[in-house]
This record gives sequence, structure tokens and C-alpha cells, in this order.
Amino acid sequence: MPDGTGDPAMGPVEGIRSLVAAWRAKVDETQTRPVAMTTMSGLPLEPLYTGLDREGADEATTLGVPGEFPFTRGVYPSMYRTRLWTTRLFSGFGTAEETNARYRALLDAGQDGLSVAVDLPTLMGVDSDDTRALGEVGKCGVAIDTLEDFRILFDGIPLGETTTSMTINSPAAILLAMYVAVAEEQGFDRSALGGTIQNDMLKEYHAQKEYFFPPRPSMRVVADMMRFTAREMPRWHPISISGYHIREAGSTAAQELAFTLADGFAYVELGIASGMDVDDFAPRLSFFFNAHLDFFEEIAKYRAARRIWARWMRDRYAAKNRRSLLMRFHTQTAGVSLTAQQPYNNVVRTAVEALAAVLGGTQSLHTNSLDETLALPTERAAKLALRTQQILAYEHGLTNVIDPLGGSYFVESLTDTLESRAEAYFAEILEMGGDSILEGVYAGIESGWFQSEIADASYRLQKEYESGQRKQVGVNIFVDDHEEDTLEILEIGTEAEVRQQKRLAEVKASRDRAGVEAALAEVGDAARDPARNLMVPLIDAVKAHATVGELMNTMADVFGRYRERPVL
Repeated sequence: MPDGTGDPAMGPVEGIRSLVAAWRAKVDETQTRPVAMTTMSGLPLEPLYTGLDREGADEATTLGVPGEFPFTRGVYPSMYRTRLWTTRLFSGFGTAEETNARYRALLDAGQDGLSVAVDLPTLMGVDSDDTRALGEVGKCGVAIDTLEDFRILFDGIPLGETTTSMTINSPAAILLAMYVAVAEEQGFDRSALGGTIQNDMLKEYHAQKEYFFPPRPSMRVVADMMRFTAREMPRWHPISISGYHIREAGSTAAQELAFTLADGFAYVELGIASGMDVDDFAPRLSFFFNAHLDFFEEIAKYRAARRIWARWMRDRYAAKNRRSLLMRFHTQTAGVSLTAQQPYNNVVRTAVEALAAVLGGTQSLHTNSLDETLALPTERAAKLALRTQQILAYEHGLTNVIDPLGGSYFVESLTDTLESRAEAYFAEILEMGGDSILEGVYAGIESGWFQSEIADASYRLQKEYESGQRKQVGVNIFVDDHEEDTLEILEIGTEAEVRQQKRLAEVKASRDRAGVEAALAEVGDAARDPARNLMVPLIDAVKAHATVGELMNTMADVFGRYRERPVL
């Protein structure tokens, strides 16, 4: 077959195998780049993929069609042909007044959902007047201390008519209580509220480290929120299971996939153990993934995630409701992929990462701003990040065909490989937990296994960058020592901290102190009684203007405070 047309006497598989063998012999003779190439996660890559790489795979059961099991090709039948992904930009800085102004500007520019970023003291459950908050108030997000801050934050924004995503974990129940209280002040019933609160405590112990209570008491609070929202807030997602921070901490794509889904299965087991039917809460679990630099690996990751989730929910957890099998997820482009050197290059990185999220079938998307490696984004940079999504949505024809890479030999093979790597991790976690994912996750946290796996992966990747094996434009290749990229940087001065502390002092001085003490005592009593749901007394306490720090300390008196055991 010198002309490459194949031998008519051969069957189709034998013909392809023969063609590939002849091609490989020619390529090997002229190969100039190293043959051994891998994905960013270290998965080996062949130079060419054909149908042989999925020989024997049943397309009907592994791919199917969009909106049908196993949902590899998308969770909805028509995907973006009938409804685009939700555009969200993670926004928050300084005081509630400043952030409210940014929200209004983004909504006016066409953003169709809010995403709340709070500052580090709030994330850690610390009030703005605490000595530990000194110099951090309002720096990486908006400062939230009391219900008054939430009133200002959402002033003029009808909470019953928009959806809100809040990135908060240890104090998540408190901020959800504030959200309910402000919405009801606006005249909306809590049952009408739609949105998501991150509330993913397990990944805090794996990666982000913004924990307060030990793992098991933290999960008791999560379970209370699951039960409360199932009963009273049917449109609210009580957990956004977050692989994003696992990836930002240095994990591989395979680890992000495996550890995120393992945490998801752990929350399912938690809900079942707390007496809920799986179909009463699973439809409102959502996910949050990273969109990193390795374009095809990211797309394959999302497709594998949908397939694994659907199969495990059906086969292991006996979910009957179709919506329980649907993995709906938000995506954010990779913050750690951005560089301070040649920062305008970050616009290109973000656009390609966002493209991977769209081709992977995300339900909502956040695009990082070009200046986020240096500071919180300016309004101009944030608007450019929003326009990046809008250009993808309206100018390039990306939404006309569902799962356009479906059937790609390479993408399907990579999807299978990532699924296999994830299943291997699940087997390890099940072994640690005596056939329970939840207990295995607890064991992995307590032993430092998750942390070690992520740290090892991060070290390997950093070595690749430092050796030049992996390239980073403007950092270790195409470096321009004379380049002068000047950016306008958003600076949060000390005046924001002063204003926030002044408002907090005024709220404390004007509130009914006896009422606050009674509300805090009720929260403490509920924490001591596993039969009581903490959300009810928390809503009463925030209405009495108890602070985030006071409420966290009250619960910590019952639950204790967590100290991580160092792993070397």
C-alpha cells in the first residue's frame, strides 16, 4: 500500500492499524522534537490518535447524547443553543459601599449573576476590629461583619430577581443567614431566592486552609445547611464542591477531578447519614472547577467528571431523580496561570482557558482579569474580562453545535484516561475509609494524605518550569528585560479599614446588647444539640446584629478549633 490508501483485503481496523504503523515509521525517521510528551498533569501523549485508541469502546454507553446518561456530552439536551452559560465575575473589595458600586457597574455592562468575594478576615471568621485583621480589611474582598454590611452590599439589587454566588466556607452558615435576612427585608420570601454558597469545608483541609472548626463539626454545620435549604430554599445550592482551590494549590487535573468528586460523594454520604433521601438534596449540589492552561486536558476533565458523577450517583448511591445525576458546574480561569511579567499576555491565557470551559460544557463562567496577579482587578480590567466571555458567546459560533469536540479520537481517549486515574484515587480513598468515601476523606485529611499528594504534584510542576522543560512566555522564554508594561492598579488603602471599623463600632454601640447575648446563647445551645438545626438561631442572631466573629467564637466554644498536623 505505498500510496497510503490501504489494502482492500484488510478489514477496517486492520487497515487503520497498517496505515498508522507505516505513518509512524516515517515520522520516527524525521522526528526532531522529543517524542515523549505529556499533558500538564504528566499523562503521556501519543503523537497521533485514531479509532484504535478507543477500540472496543461502546459509544452509546460512554458518550451517548447531550442531556442523557452518562451526560459526557452535556447535562442539557440543547446546551448553549437555547441558553448561554451564566457570566459571573468574582467581585468584592474594600467596604460594602464600594463593592455595591462595582456590582451595579458589572450588571449594567451585561453580567447576569453576582459573585461575592469577601476579605480574608471574613473568610477566617474574624471581625474587622480584631487585632488579627489588622492590615487585611477589605484587601482581597469586601469586609462583612454584621447584617448592616449586607444591607449596603445589596442595596438597590433585588435579591429575589438575581442569582448570587458567595465564596465563603467556615462562616458560610452566617452569611447565608444574612442573605436570607436582607432578602426578607426587601420583601422576598426565602423560597424565592436562587444562588449558590460555596460551603465546601472538605477542600479547606485539602488546599485552601481557611478552616475554623475541626472537620467533623464543620460537616455537621454543612449538613444543617443542606437540610435547611432543602426544606425552605428549594432554588438554593447549599454546597459548591470546589476543585478550583485544589488546582490552585498545585494539584494535577487528574487530582482535581478525583479529589473534587470524592468530596462530592462524601457530601452525598453525609446527607444520607443525616437522614435525608439522596434525591431530596443531590439535585442542588453544584461544582466549581478550574480552567487551566492545558486546553484539551481541561475539556476532557469536565467530560469525565460528568460521566463519573452520573454513574456513581446511579449505581452506588441509588439516586432515582434524573436531576441527581446531573453535574452542573461553574468554572473560573486559572489564577495561578497569570504572570506579573508581561501582564497583557494574561488576556490571551484567560481567553483560551475560557474557551476550554465553554467547549467542556460549563454552566457558568468567571474570567480572571489581566491584573489579578498584582492586585484586585480595576473596573476597566474586570470589564475586559467580561467582554472576553461575551465575545466567545456571540462572535465565534461556539454555541451553534453541542459538544463539538465529541468523537475526537484524542479528546475521547484523554477523557477515558482521566476517568481511569480518578477511579484509581477513589479506590485508595475507599480503602482508607473502610468502603466509605466520607470516612476515607476524613482519614485522608487527618493523615495529611491529600495535602501530600497535592504538594508533590506542585513540586514536580515547579521543577519543570524552573528547568525550562515547561515553557511560560515572558517568564522563562521570550523574556523582554526592557519591556515596560504599566498597569493601573487598584489599591485598597487604610481608609477602607478605618471606615469599616467605624461602622462596626457604631453597630455595636446601637444594638440591644441583651438581645445579642440571648441570641448568641441560643446559637450555643443549638450547637450542643445535634437534633437542632443551626440555621434557625443563626438567622435570629444576625437580625440582632451579632457579628461574624462573635458567632464563630460561640460555635467554637462547643466545636473546638482546628489545628492542622504538619506533614513533612
